[in-house]
Amino acid sequence: MQSAVLVNLSYIVASILFIFGLKMLGRADTARRGNMISALGMLIAVVVTLLDRQIIDFKWIAIGLAAGAVIGGTAAKLVKMTAMPEMVALFNGFGGLASLLVGWAEYQKILAEGWAGYLMRNTGTIQNFTSTAIILAILIGGVTFTGSIYAYLKLAGRVSGRAKVFGGQRLLNIMVAALIVAAGIAFVTTGAGPNSYSLFIALVILALTLGFLAVMPIGGGDMPVVIALLNSMSGLAAAAAGFVIANNVLIVAGCLVGASGVVLTIIMCKAMNRTLGNVLFSGFGATDAGAGGTAMEGELKPISASDTYYVLEAARSVVVVPGYGMAVAQAQHVVKELGDLLEENGTEVRFAIHPVAGRMPGHMNVLLAEADVPYEQLVEMDNINPTMPSVDVAVVIGANDVVNPAAINDTASPIYGMPIIKALEAKTVICLKRGKGTGFSGLENQLFLLPHTRMLYGDAKNSIQSVVSEFKNA
Repeated sequence: MQSAVLVNLSYIVASILFIFGLKMLGRADTARRGNMISALGMLIAVVVTLLDRQIIDFKWIAIGLAAGAVIGGTAAKLVKMTAMPEMVALFNGFGGLASLLVGWAEYQKILAEGWAGYLMRNTGTIQNFTSTAIILAILIGGVTFTGSIYAYLKLAGRVSGRAKVFGGQRLLNIMVAALIVAAGIAFVTTGAGPNSYSLFIALVILALTLGFLAVMPIGGGDMPVVIALLNSMSGLAAAAAGFVIANNVLIVAGCLVGASGVVLTIIMCKAMNRTLGNVLFSGFGATDAGAGGTAMEGELKPISASDTYYVLEAARSVVVVPGYGMAVAQAQHVVKELGDLLEENGTEVRFAIHPVAGRMPGHMNVLLAEADVPYEQLVEMDNINPTMPSVDVAVVIGANDVVNPAAINDTASPIYGMPIIKALEAKTVICLKRGKGTGFSGLENQLFLLPHTRMLYGDAKNSIQSVVSEFKNA
């Protein structure tokens, strides 16, 4: 009894550390410390759980820890910052898979011991509640796993980032979801015994199938929302697994991740002025580039690195708008160097961050933090927009949809109504792009054709390095 009290007290301490760590993740200057505090809470939870369960043979646990440490350490060293979104998708997926396996393992225990033996060994356990928890861990974990794998394939460019839409797709998804609900109810009501094993396997297959089907009609431009939603689902799957094995800290941690993921998903949807249903079911991005909007007219006006230098050298206020193009080019360090040179020249430099810029929530913040860009220079969209008319130069690095004026003035555009960073209101706009191109959502950017916009073509890192060289040679 005393041991149980100490274990639960340790779980309370771990939960408090989780909550404080999660709170600190909301600010860039405290995020790293918050991550460490959360990790400490998880360490306490893991150690106490291992001691509490009185596991006789730690061999497989040790092997798992060693293998996980090697894989995690290797990934941390080798995975580039450009690949961070797909790595996060994989983490979400394997979290869902872990919950699925926990539910499956507990079901195997029930089959081996029978309900009588299982309930005797787990005093206070309710049969129908446990069966329901197992099914939820299986279903949420399975959908999270395959959905995250498909998201990973899209983000990594292994499959097309466009939404894949076909006739009868929604009906198929509804049918699969209905079969899952019916089979889940049947599994619980039949007692989750040996006779329900084929039903259980069918549920696993249906859950894995629904994960692929759910992410298939979602385009690459909506991946930040998908990443946030899958993160939430991985937390809910963990909470369900916590109910399966009656582990309080796993329930608390899973609920925290699930709730924070939902909040982040809502923030992402609000940033695009779209509902979650529209993101999940509209097939946005399935059409050809530029479809759905007013035809673009005008001429792209290129600018050289040397002319860019003269424009920036004369500017008193510069706002940098980073996007995925900066991540692809790994240009964050040279962008930081350019910012330092501009400040030495007496120029005010700020970085405008759109909530859905990049391929995952906070993508640009992570890149700029890696380059040691001061936190106070990072400005959110709502705070930077009122000042844009007074900005001398807006430097747009690989961003497309988040600065596209079509969201403001083209009612026929699919992104009409989406809040954007109003780079178009700056006195001069310099856009760094490899070519005319389109954004990940497949839409052309009307910003490129404005009279005061100039296009600096080429790899963003090389282009900015050329501008930096002009400053140093001046």
